[in-house]
Amino acid sequence: MYNLKLKPSRRWLILIVAGMLFILSQFYRSSVAVISPNLIQELNFDAWELSTVSALFFYAFALMQIPVGIFLDSIGPRITMTLLTLVAVAGAFLFSVGESYYTLAFGRTLLGIGMACNLMGTLKLITIWFKPKQFATLSAVIVSAGTAGNIAAATPLVMIVQALGWRNSFMTMGGITFFMAILCFLIVSDRPDTKIIPEHTKSSLPKVKDTLKSARILFSRRDFWIISFSTFCRYGIYASVQALWAGPYLISVVGLSPITTGNILLLMSIGMIIGSPVSGHLSDIIFQSRKKVIIAGICGMAIILLIIILLPEDAGKMTLSILFFCFGVFSSSGQVMYAHIKEQVPLENAGMAMTAINFFTMAGVAVFLQGLGSLMKFLYPGTSLEAPAFRGGFLFCTICLIVIGGLYTLTSETLTSKKTCPQGKML
Repeated sequence: MYNLKLKPSRRWLILIVAGMLFILSQFYRSSVAVISPNLIQELNFDAWELSTVSALFFYAFALMQIPVGIFLDSIGPRITMTLLTLVAVAGAFLFSVGESYYTLAFGRTLLGIGMACNLMGTLKLITIWFKPKQFATLSAVIVSAGTAGNIAAATPLVMIVQALGWRNSFMTMGGITFFMAILCFLIVSDRPDTKIIPEHTKSSLPKVKDTLKSARILFSRRDFWIISFSTFCRYGIYASVQALWAGPYLISVVGLSPITTGNILLLMSIGMIIGSPVSGHLSDIIFQSRKKVIIAGICGMAIILLIIILLPEDAGKMTLSILFFCFGVFSSSGQVMYAHIKEQVPLENAGMAMTAINFFTMAGVAVFLQGLGSLMKFLYPGTSLEAPAFRGGFLFCTICLIVIGGLYTLTSETLTSKKTCPQGKML
């Protein structure tokens, strides 16, 4: 049974602080794109150095997911999020004063390590402070709010850089990050005073060896690997299109201006913002299903990419705007995967399960960012930024989405199944 005598102000304040840390994570992910001209001009970065500095954040972020999951379940989100955020502060300050490729690369690596916990820590706190039936909706709201960090790393960061310079801008963001680390330590709590989880659920943190034992069980499950591969492809495709490949496609192939291209990419982010809470609500309340919402989103992404492949090069701005907006909306259903895997493990191991999935999510971004470019260059050497190359790259993404959509039908439903884990037992 659930104790309904809650302290709404406390749990919502914790959620806001944790959510703001995730917004910072999203900001740091995308920030290099805006200052890339400064790095090229001031430090003479070439394309390889620029892309590597950007990608190091994602590699460090992905590699941290397994230890972060163990720390969240054994140490707790409050200390884990606070300490890692302080690592990010060091990374932001180092990045702001760096005079060489290696210094900036190390700074970005520290930022990736420091920001690696903020989404998973927030989701872990939701499992502790809110009821299970609220998880998909609240996690979707957090993912949606986090997109504000991507937006802040675009035009707002350009304005700040113009006013302060890129070094002072990152020094300022480091100060804000330090302030948020202190707030996290002072406000966040690992356990509510009144239980909102079932009375028989363990209230103490599991030992590290118990968490590792649960991890071995999780890694032996077919569903874990299907969900992992699905999020690897789903978010890797979305992020690589949004952060890199849609831009040159719209400018070089379609012939749109940079401003119009930026507006279309902004619509993609808005689609993600709108779609995340909608998909969470559809999963929690309307369909009461994880699989249906996730598979529908994956199929929607594949259909949009197929339409773009078949679209004539003189397609209007309105058509492209609608297509890329819908691509963001359909992609947002992927955040329900966190709820899907979370419901397959005991509550005290939820952090480990979600961070394991998030490893593949972030690894997918790095692999698809670099992999699509290599594929396009291999298939069309000398014309890798022309229409046939982009169609080939988008076709490969479409095939990947079709494959994972088919695989996902093999996973077990958790929300409506009588075999879900209300008593903390592994399915």
